[in-house]
Amino acid sequence: MTAPVLTARAVHKTYRMGRRDIEVLRGVDLEVQRGEITALLGASGAGKSTLLHVLGLLDPPTTGEVLYDGRPVHGLSIRERARLRHDHTGFVFQFYHLIPELTALQNVLLARMMTDSVTRYWGRRKDAKKAAVSLLERVGLGDRLKHRPTELSGGERQRVAIARALLAEPRVILADEPTGNLDSGTASEVLELMFELQRERGVAFVLVTHDEQLAGRANRIVRLKDGVVVG
Repeated sequence: MTAPVLTARAVHKTYRMGRRDIEVLRGVDLEVQRGEITALLGASGAGKSTLLHVLGLLDPPTTGEVLYDGRPVHGLSIRERARLRHDHTGFVFQFYHLIPELTALQNVLLARMMTDSVTRYWGRRKDAKKAAVSLLERVGLGDRLKHRPTELSGGERQRVAIARALLAEPRVILADEPTGNLDSGTASEVLELMFELQRERGVAFVLVTHDEQLAGRANRIVRLKDGVVVG
């Protein structure tokens, strides 16, 4: 049986605030299978974003472990974790995190530039550019390659972010409130695009949301309350 693309085992996350310990995650278990869309649903403060950061290796768990394809990851070196994060996982955030001075195409290419050495990127730049252009065309921005974020609508910026997340052909995309900053019509379009890409590419999605309607379109809903999985 194939190992899940992403696993959390008994994950706890505690932050120190002054003299107090704030326990945000309290023993979370989660498995995400290839091509599966999992919605993390819960109220503000439930621990959804914290769990996403731990799953994406942006923040280590206090105790417990995260596994990629069945392999524990937090014992790896910083460089090994960075490479694994880039190759295995893509990120889409509510506020896009695009560089305002760069064009849509440059923003998509930025992830490749930051993870490859100068020599390696220079040798693969034509292929990388071809792949980035293809992705931007796929998300409906083939005529906006040279536009900067300030020249794009919110929905178009999120499409750039989705294309950027897909450039490394990850096995799972972690999306933190990906439609939370969009109006309902645009949010529906972006969500439909994400579901289409999931079906086409077989990539798994973990969607953080507090929207019951959005969560209802996922293959599975995981509900968090006070840092605990409750359903």
